[in-house]
Amino acid sequence: MSDNIWQKEITLKDILKVLELLRRGFISLAKYIVDPIRNLLSKLGYKLAIYVFLVPSLGFISLFYLVPFILTFLIGMTAMDFTFKWDWVGLANYIRILNDSFAPKIMGNTLFYVFTTLTLFNVGMALVVSLITNHIPDHIGSAVRGIWLLPRITPSTVYALLWLWAARGEENALINWFLTITGLSMVIPTRTWILDDPWVIVILVNGFVGTSFGMIVFTAALKSIPEDYYRAAKVDGASTWDIIRYVELPMIKWPLLFVTAYQTLSLLTSFEYILILTDGGPGLYTTEVWSLYSYHKAFRSYGGTVEIGYGAALATILVIIGVIMSLIYWRIFKFKEMMVEPKIEV
Repeated sequence: MSDNIWQKEITLKDILKVLELLRRGFISLAKYIVDPIRNLLSKLGYKLAIYVFLVPSLGFISLFYLVPFILTFLIGMTAMDFTFKWDWVGLANYIRILNDSFAPKIMGNTLFYVFTTLTLFNVGMALVVSLITNHIPDHIGSAVRGIWLLPRITPSTVYALLWLWAARGEENALINWFLTITGLSMVIPTRTWILDDPWVIVILVNGFVGTSFGMIVFTAALKSIPEDYYRAAKVDGASTWDIIRYVELPMIKWPLLFVTAYQTLSLLTSFEYILILTDGGPGLYTTEVWSLYSYHKAFRSYGGTVEIGYGAALATILVIIGVIMSLIYWRIFKFKEMMVEPKIEV
């Protein structure tokens, strides 16, 4: 009985009326909030308005970058261990880095790992895949990009273990089997890859994951280029290579800068796949990179002790290297020129 009453009293028309009242209420409330802010900003001026809108971003940067960096730097000036006591030692940890006999080798490993992976995969292969899939039918291009995304969405441990399985030394291991059936084993002998050529596996594992990120960014940038540019180029008789060289690449300078800088910083600090695959080996620091060395010193026990202070000092050096690389990219990509407003003739 009561259910019938409710059904008769509440209709769709009543619900629409309530929603309309709520909409009008929100509009009125927004006017009371937005209009005063707008009037205030108009009085304070355009430049001050820019700073007001930058405050939230600067707050997040300070909270999640500057504050952790300062804490890391301060911890790097202590002899902190598992007791977490702030025993100040000044610049002793940084002097120790200069005298560390393994530091040059590990820094060399880091630079080799970063620039090889960045050039071949994170930027190079990503750009190639994006350009190719942009010039083939969309359904095929989407399928290719979907396949490239598989390493990115696969859990890190599972993904690394699959590579360890494929890189075994047996003849029927995936990599050795592929080399054998294709005849490439005459040029590239089969081997236990993780022991004989660990850098090949490390770079491939990280590269396939890194490619997917750049591929997504570059593809989105290419898809945003107006179709009129392509039509005008084809009318002028431009080939596919001419379109890539004179239309697409100049139009995606911003994404190139972003991916190159971001992936450089990412590779400088990443070590999870190296940790799972080789843990810095085989042998003495064969594939040890700076971030993994910092992790080992800070959190791995050597003779029952950990060196959190020394690990923090190593991490601080890595941050400084990242800042330097960002400034170099700033100059290479001519960031100031990209910020200049285009002059359009009407």
